[in-house]
Amino acid sequence: MEATVVRTGTEGKTWGGGNEPLKSSYGKMMMWFFIVSDALTFSGFLAAYGFSRFKFLDSWPIADEVFNHFPFLHGVDAPMYYVALMTFILIFSSVTMVLAVDAGHQLKKGKVTFYMFLTIIGGVIFLGSQAWEWKNFINGTYGAVYTNGGNVLQFIDGEGHRVALADIAVPEASVRVEHEARSGVWFESERSLPSYSIEEVKAGFAANPDLLIRTQIMTEEGEKTILSREESLAKLDSEAVGVVEGANLTRNEYGPPLFGDFFFFITGFHGFHVFSGVLINIIIFFNVILGTYERRKNYEMVEKVGLYWHFVDLVWVFVFTFFYLV
Repeated sequence: MEATVVRTGTEGKTWGGGNEPLKSSYGKMMMWFFIVSDALTFSGFLAAYGFSRFKFLDSWPIADEVFNHFPFLHGVDAPMYYVALMTFILIFSSVTMVLAVDAGHQLKKGKVTFYMFLTIIGGVIFLGSQAWEWKNFINGTYGAVYTNGGNVLQFIDGEGHRVALADIAVPEASVRVEHEARSGVWFESERSLPSYSIEEVKAGFAANPDLLIRTQIMTEEGEKTILSREESLAKLDSEAVGVVEGANLTRNEYGPPLFGDFFFFITGFHGFHVFSGVLINIIIFFNVILGTYERRKNYEMVEKVGLYWHFVDLVWVFVFTFFYLV
């Protein structure tokens, strides 16, 4: 008895075998495999962040106090406003990518070009915004002092408002020398001298009776612990050993060093993904202009890069939730 052979039209091609899983092409399936593996990577990073935050739950920085800057509004307390704007821009770029993919299905080259251009602009604005946010995070706003145990002490006035080191420190005439590796016990050198020495800060604090110290430890009400004037003077004199301004990978003025480490690593890793997506979008954009996909009668490449872009946007929603909202 002779067997019946069904012809599928895929014989001899890479994606052969008689069917297409989930009705997807080989290229789209490979993009999905990459997205799943990358999602597991981000999940591991965010899980590590969650465990670390749980460990330092009583001393973790308050996001509204850390991310409260807005461009051209220096000194204005705008908690989370700019981060929310960044998130809106990235999500809106995902909408324009959907419109570009839909226009590609209809073989409308002009609309694909227009919506791809808007998507690229959205990605570039997001990257610029993230760089601006990093600058403010690194430079800091108020400054603080750290203790011999690695804890951070911040300064507030009688009404509970943060006070910057510049408003406290009393400049001294002595010349400060930057610590070098050859003269250190642990053979480490300072990156740069802080604006003020710990002696200048102590002198300024002692001369201003309205100032108090706020520790990084949370109260049961979810607020930082504020010491009395006597406790503040005692703690500053006995435990404060250095000045910290902004954040780096060693310490930061906001709280536990792990907060800065995770912030730089996870937001930087996501920013690299956005940067890669923008570059790929630019390549696809020029291919659209040159008519490459018009001649193929197929805009599947736009759809594949669209999958990656939607994934990047979705990951940011989780990063935004973990770092800024929870």
